[in-house]
Amino acid sequence: MTKVGAANDRLAEHRIILRFVDEPDYTTDIDCYLRHGGYEQLRKALSMDPAAIVAEVKASGLRGRGGAGFPTGTKWGFIDHAKNRKPVYLLCNADESEPGTFKDRQILYKDPHQLLEGMIISSYANRAHLAYIYIRGEMAHGAQILERALAEARAKNFLGANILGTGYDLDIFVFRGAGAYICGEETGLIESLEGKRAYPRIKPPYFPAVLGLYLCPTIVNNVETLCNVKHIVEMGGAAYSKIGTPNNTGTRIWCVSGDVRRPGYFEYDGGAITLGELLYEVCGGIRDGNRLKAVIPGGSSAKVLRAGEIYPIRRKNSEGRLEEIEMKLEDLPLDFDTIAASGSMSGSGGIIVMDHTRDMVECLNNLSAFYAHESCGQCTPCREGALWMHKILDRMREGEGRPEDPQQLLDLADQIAGRTICAFGEACSWPVESFVAKFREEFEAKAAAKEHERLQPAC
Repeated sequence: MTKVGAANDRLAEHRIILRFVDEPDYTTDIDCYLRHGGYEQLRKALSMDPAAIVAEVKASGLRGRGGAGFPTGTKWGFIDHAKNRKPVYLLCNADESEPGTFKDRQILYKDPHQLLEGMIISSYANRAHLAYIYIRGEMAHGAQILERALAEARAKNFLGANILGTGYDLDIFVFRGAGAYICGEETGLIESLEGKRAYPRIKPPYFPAVLGLYLCPTIVNNVETLCNVKHIVEMGGAAYSKIGTPNNTGTRIWCVSGDVRRPGYFEYDGGAITLGELLYEVCGGIRDGNRLKAVIPGGSSAKVLRAGEIYPIRRKNSEGRLEEIEMKLEDLPLDFDTIAASGSMSGSGGIIVMDHTRDMVECLNNLSAFYAHESCGQCTPCREGALWMHKILDRMREGEGRPEDPQQLLDLADQIAGRTICAFGEACSWPVESFVAKFREEFEAKAAAKEHERLQPAC
């Protein structure tokens, strides 16, 4: 993956989280991290009241970087410390398993102490004394790096009993998952961490901040989110909130894969650049001189967007009034709200690019194979429907399609979304809904191919 220095200053990356990760002399050991100012914000945070840190995170406007984009400070505020008598736990969701997403592992593999510092500050702010990093099972080397970083932090008294003489105790442990996509769902992750099958819990009542790990209050945040906490403490919530755009504060790490000349991971202020600028200026355009056909803007579960379409976007103008404007795909700013208004979501930040040579039935079949395999099986609509959709797409791909297949795919997707315990139902059905709706002509052509062959006169 190539890092690009944009000639246009406006398109130059603003690296906060990834500031040091690609410098040739930057290593994962604690001495290197300390030379670059590491753990200074922990010292500052431990001199603050925990509630003051929560207030700064709320003021920053930080939204979760794992997919849903829920305000982090609001999530933290769900724990009523005045009434709570149970232990509080903090969980780092490092189960980065959304296809098309590879940003968090850059932090885990290249700057583990930044994550640990963010976790320690977050644990202190939430009055947690035990935290876990739930890392995807396939990231074996990443787990080794984290274990070494934890040992280094304990040796320097940044972890353990009486951290830096403040009286605050905390320990963090690495827990390796078994490579199941469903463990990226926070309650599925909790079930797995408790040693059970990763069946997501029903919400309500099992909101993690109320009934989480061991039925105790639990905060679950992803890697990038927790790293941001360190920088919020450094600059203050008000200053952080000025980065990016309203409701899209701070920077966001985007990972671009697929049919572009220079795929990679890039950090920009929220809403600072458009999708077109990222694809054509930063990533060098569509590879092999091909034309853009479609983009999945937020990991494989996000709805696909078709090139050439015009999207009606409702947003606030400079006077604070709602207005509706029309935007091309390439003109969509990279933020939570505009991507959502276009009919998709920015999700995990994984941008998957498809050029005009791609067969949309083949692409959807590839995604559906993943979701059919990864369904936990707890909910009947998802367990059965995901498999049925994949079987129909397999049949179409092999030239055995039927005229009713496109509509049957939509009907199946409609019977899954909104009818399952967790959002996996939407994750497997939204790609089907959007691919068939946006590229209906390709699906109908595949579906009619066998019927056309049957109607041909025999020689």
